[in-house]
Amino acid sequence: MNLLRNILLACAIVLPAAVAAGTAASADPGRFMEMNTVVKAPIGHKQFCRDNAWACPDEQTEPVVVRLDEARWQELIDINAEVNRRVRPMTDEDLFGVAERWTYPVEGYGDCEEYVLEKQRILEEAGWPRSALLITVAKDVKNSGHAVLTVRTDHGDVILDNQIEAVLPWYSTPYRYIKRQSASSPVIWTGISDTRVTTVSSVSN
Repeated sequence: MNLLRNILLACAIVLPAAVAAGTAASADPGRFMEMNTVVKAPIGHKQFCRDNAWACPDEQTEPVVVRLDEARWQELIDINAEVNRRVRPMTDEDLFGVAERWTYPVEGYGDCEEYVLEKQRILEEAGWPRSALLITVAKDVKNSGHAVLTVRTDHGDVILDNQIEAVLPWYSTPYRYIKRQSASSPVIWTGISDTRVTTVSSVSN
């Protein structure tokens, strides 16, 4: 069974809640997210970079798309599952007494940004290029802000998430994507043109 077929089969392995939501995508959304112009970085990411300057070098790099083989695909699955299992969910309000703070997991707790930052850190330490590991902001099925990690591969953009256990192509997730880190610089953010019809668009505020 080849790698692409494995990825396509993984699309069927989603949480029951995501299946029940009845997400409908366009027939051909594209393997890669369509990026727009430069936008403002999330306030939480600006704060994270102030606290962790080493993680946010203000430099331009050549974007890399990772060539997936069976070993690297399995590594994505394993690291996503390991972090999801190890980190327990807790809001920033409960952890820090503030509405929003981005950091690495604190004593095994965190919200979606902590999951993302930890996965990004571990993958980079494992040799994955930073330009292929992009923090991404979306709206979830409840129309709430959510963060996931986009991994840029030769099979398209795939998503590491703490709400859905499977590693999925971006277009198979039930989210509406807003913006993500630029592949050329971790301190630059780019808007995402997500024109798919999803359940998020029909959720009232």
